[in-house]
Amino acid sequence: MTRTPPLYLQIQQHLLEHILGGTWPAHHQIPPEEQLARDFGVSRMTANKAIRDLVQKGYLTRQPGLGTFVTDRKAESSLVEVYNIADEVRERGHHYSNRVLVCEAIEADDEVALRLGVRLGSRVFQSLLVHLEDETPIQLENRYVNPRWVPNYLTSDFSVHTPNEVLVAACPITDVEHIVEALLVDAQTAEWLDIETSTPCLSMSRRTWSGEQLISYARLLHPGNRYKLRSSVHRQAS
Repeated sequence: MTRTPPLYLQIQQHLLEHILGGTWPAHHQIPPEEQLARDFGVSRMTANKAIRDLVQKGYLTRQPGLGTFVTDRKAESSLVEVYNIADEVRERGHHYSNRVLVCEAIEADDEVALRLGVRLGSRVFQSLLVHLEDETPIQLENRYVNPRWVPNYLTSDFSVHTPNEVLVAACPITDVEHIVEALLVDAQTAEWLDIETSTPCLSMSRRTWSGEQLISYARLLHPGNRYKLRSSVHRQAS
């Protein structure tokens, strides 16, 4: 016997059909809570929960005194979770692909040794990829991996599984560190990302652990006009 989904999920489904179907484009104002409550025969609290959840997921944004609007869904990632970029792109209904620029073993320099917690000159794995959404570059990923924990990393087929998927399969992530800054890139990086050198970029340095083991250090570069980073925190009212 099929169970009817909760009323707030029915409202979410209704809203998402309009958003993902394109009938409500970016910046479109959605019906207010009062109207949704009347249309679905629910309380305002239920309508509020449906909207609040979609705000937290990045589909909607609230503007105090004005209403709730459809978010401009340019590529985005969470700052508090580690998601597979290929899944993020596909969830937006777009085509994911990547270009592998480097995939090799190298000797760790000062920065890599410090960030990855290995000795200077130690053998580490490096992969350099451009991630694309509908053939447009949205991220340059420069990743260093400790071969002790992911020995088969360099033989992975990144056209099938992204570096994130390979790492998670080998060593489930338990802890993550993010450092974010804005910067301009050099000519070679701009060419890889298909941008001008004057285009502001978001840089995120990420280190990931599995239990007590430091597995990976990555530098992720995003064109600022194509990407955004999202963080949401929920606290219980006291």
